[in-house]
Amino acid sequence: MINTLICGRLASELNLGTADLGLLASIYFLVVTGSQIPLGILLDRFGPRRVQSALLLLAAAGAALFALSSGFLSLLLGRAMIAFGTAASLMSGLKTVVLWFPRERVALVNGCMIMLGALGAVTATAPAEALLDWIGWRCLFEVLAASSATAAVAIYVLVPEQEVTGKSPSGTVSLKTVYTDGRFWRIAPISSTCIGSAWALQSLWAASWLSDVEGLDRTSLVTQLLVMAIALSIGALLLGLVADWLRRHGNNVEMLLAIIAAAFIAAELALILHPPFLSLPSWMIVAVVGSAIAISYAIIGDYFPAELIARANGALNVLHFGWAFLIQYGTALILEQWPAKDGHYPTIAYQIAFSINLVLQLAALAWFITPWLKELNWNSQIPLKRKSTDPSRSVQLAVPSAEMIILEIDEDVEW
Repeated sequence: MINTLICGRLASELNLGTADLGLLASIYFLVVTGSQIPLGILLDRFGPRRVQSALLLLAAAGAALFALSSGFLSLLLGRAMIAFGTAASLMSGLKTVVLWFPRERVALVNGCMIMLGALGAVTATAPAEALLDWIGWRCLFEVLAASSATAAVAIYVLVPEQEVTGKSPSGTVSLKTVYTDGRFWRIAPISSTCIGSAWALQSLWAASWLSDVEGLDRTSLVTQLLVMAIALSIGALLLGLVADWLRRHGNNVEMLLAIIAAAFIAAELALILHPPFLSLPSWMIVAVVGSAIAISYAIIGDYFPAELIARANGALNVLHFGWAFLIQYGTALILEQWPAKDGHYPTIAYQIAFSINLVLQLAALAWFITPWLKELNWNSQIPLKRKSTDPSRSVQLAVPSAEMIILEIDEDVEW
């Protein structure tokens, strides 16, 4: 979220272009993508306390370098260090939840954790804007460096250890278990294309869209970003509560993810068509979808044992953050195909960029719900008619579901 506030200052002070700003923002997702699997292995082996505290020290160093930067390359390096230093923050929390709470409450606790984490997005809007006007972006990153170092020390000193029961399998074996699981590849496309896109849009392109398409001034823009950040935080809690309620009543949480994806696609379609009413509801849906990662992680938690959960989440995060990188940088490249007028890109540029993403999300949603459609087909009744002297007679064949078909082999029978 902080990118949306400082990009204008960076562009004017360091003479950066749109593609430079897009790469500077998206490098975060690229670094986080590449680090998810190795960090997941480290979390499963050494625990969240030691891994997270060490990484936050690196994030503090990256923020300090960013504050001292005088050119694009040093900004990029500082941003990459921040990305790697915070890359395990979400996974560490998820790993801790799995270790300390019963599996049936994981969705609720994940939602509460992400809600608290999303408060950082709230502070990165109006409060950060006030700090930027007061102390500037360099001093702001110095404050972030000090805060990260303090958090690293606090985590190492205060967080208790929790030993994982059972022997953790080797990295190669565990990753093979994850990547060869068909259930993983069913949820991965819909989760990554929707949640990754929501992150990319909210953290960078929402501000540009509101400025270029809606024509909002700086104050109105920051206010709308604040509302989106609050929606992200509250949405995480609400989705966690709904998922917890569904589980306690024996319902499928996967259906909730499909509904969220459909709502996200509808919100994006509204932004593309740009009807003559407020865009805020659509952007609030985009923000809430970013918190739906709590649902994806709860589903993944049902697929794999606790000793594999960090690596399984890391494997999914590779796709989440990788997609966010592609959307952030890819959108920048698409926008630059049109000439900017007074620093603003035309509406058609955003419509093309968002439409390409929407088509891919529709394909992912179709892939996700296909097994349910097949199951409905299997459970349907197929009427069969044959020639008969009695025209009123007919035969109906009830086709059982696939789970009911059991074939036993009799070795004494000759086939």
